[in-house]
Amino acid sequence: MHFEEEDVLLRIYIGESDHYKGKPVYEQIVKKARELKLSGATVVRGEMGFGAHSHLRSANILALSTDLPVVIEIVDNEENIERLLPYLDEFMVEGLVTKESIHVYRYQAKEKKA
Repeated sequence: MHFEEEDVLLRIYIGESDHYKGKPVYEQIVKKARELKLSGATVVRGEMGFGAHSHLRSANILALSTDLPVVIEIVDNEENIERLLPYLDEFMVEGLVTKESIHVYRYQAKEKKA
């Protein structure tokens, strides 16, 4: 069974080596999203990429980078996403954040009867 709804996709692009108070920024963002009871968050580590400074980062064994690209994706309603945004100002020094309206097909298992 699935439900359809209009939500927001927040996508955050940072580097794997970005830290805030001694911990990875991606970890701080995911923990804050959980604390704020957002629907969920996924962290994806990139194989290759470059950012504003055009430094190429790659998982290629011959050019192994210690700062691979990381993308955090969070899908929730507009109100919940907006509650998270002020924390990004605190956690992030560099990066890119995109926010877009999306149509969601949410699949959920039926609750089991006791």
